[in-house]
Amino acid sequence: MSIDTTTRPAIPDKAQAAKPDSDRTALARMLIVVSGMFMIGLDFFGVNVAIPATRADLHASTAAVQFIVSGFSLAYAASMLTAGRLGDLYGRRRLFGSGMVLFTVASLAAGLAPNSGVLIAARVAQGVGAAVMTPQMLAILNTSFSGAQRVRAFTAFALSMGLSATFGQLIGGVLIHLDVAGLGWRAIFLVNVPIGVVALAAMRAVIPESRGTGRQGLDLVGALLGSGGLLAVVLPLVEGREQGWPAWSLVCLAASVPLLVAFAVRQLRLERHGRAPLISLRLFRERAFAVGIVMILGFFAAMASFMLVLALYLQDGRGLSPLASGTVFGALGLGYIPAALAAPRVAARLGRHVLTVGALVVAAGYGVLVGAVSTIGVAGSSMWLLVGLFVAGVGMALFINPATPTVLAGVAPAQAAAAAGVLSTAQEGGNALGVAAIGLVFFGALGHGPTSDYARAFGWSVGILAVITVAVAVLAQALPRHGSRD
Repeated sequence: MSIDTTTRPAIPDKAQAAKPDSDRTALARMLIVVSGMFMIGLDFFGVNVAIPATRADLHASTAAVQFIVSGFSLAYAASMLTAGRLGDLYGRRRLFGSGMVLFTVASLAAGLAPNSGVLIAARVAQGVGAAVMTPQMLAILNTSFSGAQRVRAFTAFALSMGLSATFGQLIGGVLIHLDVAGLGWRAIFLVNVPIGVVALAAMRAVIPESRGTGRQGLDLVGALLGSGGLLAVVLPLVEGREQGWPAWSLVCLAASVPLLVAFAVRQLRLERHGRAPLISLRLFRERAFAVGIVMILGFFAAMASFMLVLALYLQDGRGLSPLASGTVFGALGLGYIPAALAAPRVAARLGRHVLTVGALVVAAGYGVLVGAVSTIGVAGSSMWLLVGLFVAGVGMALFINPATPTVLAGVAPAQAAAAAGVLSTAQEGGNALGVAAIGLVFFGALGHGPTSDYARAFGWSVGILAVITVAVAVLAQALPRHGSRD
């Protein structure tokens, strides 16, 4: 499928509807949206390298450390669907700005946290702010750009997503190493504050307000059922393995099924009776959307899992410092950047096949890494890892860049933010599912043996992730051939 470049009209304010976009205005709008994604990605991935220093400085318990990491993910996943609908109802720029205010203030609170309790609360608030921002960013890109500008906007968005994922640990390691003004790990959170302030100051002038049309109203019962169901899935997946799968985690997983079924039934009933559902399940009648959501869930499950096992192998297995580990991660970014810039041209030529090619290249990179680690173990030179990481980075860019516009191509503007909320939930759900599942494989293979078992655990885990990524490549062939509706 080629990237859809048709115009997607929003419902703008009258004052702004009369103003034609200049290249400078479009660039500023793009940079503001991209900055939001970069802030979220940097906090999501960069915080991992700060955990040892944070634990020592705040005298945090193991349980507190787990919630410092997972509090963000839990709030992010549980809030996403409702946030998408709120953007369609009350304005995407308004919700984007509100989310950025919350995220920026929460980042300041996290950077100044005097103890682990305050830091956990700030991380949860960051997750809610990120959830409010994310579907609005995708909806703004999907409705306020058209033609070549739209392609460039999604390219920049995918580039920021990839760079924050691939360079997030390096940036975090550098900030800790530099220890600017004695801030140490706190700089990872405080760096968001000036970015957020500048973006908020310019937002109103360059981002037009838009909202959905049609039936109004927020389904509060549906919001509770959907958020509760997602939380019942994500919480045990994030915390259950760390705690040895206690009874509460199994109860939560069991409870998630009736909650999510009740949510789906309620959405169907509301739509059948002409009322406003939180999510129109008719979205899934669009083949690009339905197939794309499953595809994205699988791809991001594998990608997030890969980031986890690579960090464990480098830092715990090989004993690298956060800065040295982040430097190795940088090889992903070196492959990602040129491939992301070339991805629109490749997508225009290959259509839907670019997603298959991207996933297969990622799988090939994973295969090279498995071979390298089986040879060097935990003692050989890290240089042997760079080729596989570079190849995987190229594939990630070729997949991530066209994936979002492909999935959203056939979505009506009135459903833009709600659909983006589903897409973002699939990404975050994939992250949680993948990390939980691969954690079982990795730590099962690791056992309690010598350090060299890290190489075996890495090999088994990444081998499985390569198989999942190949399955995603095959699934991409089920996408419709063109960007229009079937």
